[in-house]
Amino acid sequence: MPNIKSVMKDVKKSRQNHLRNVSAKSAMKTYVKKARTAIDTNSPDAKLHITQSISFIDKLAERGIIHKNAAARRKSRLMKRANKAQASS
Repeated sequence: MPNIKSVMKDVKKSRQNHLRNVSAKSAMKTYVKKARTAIDTNSPDAKLHITQSISFIDKLAERGIIHKNAAARRKSRLMKRANKAQASS
């Protein structure tokens, strides 16, 4: 543990941010998983799940929790899967 008061505050803030970021990433993975499941099962609410997950991914990228290229990659893979499923049905 650091001795300097400002560094102690920085460590505390860093831990809080880390917990927030981990939670947000976990939520993002849950949104994507729901969307992928809906796509694979040809669920009627698949489009809703896709838009929710894409929106959430964009928010994380905007807040700097994930990199913008990582967000683009995740959205691209999700849409590729959706388009492939739509073409096959």
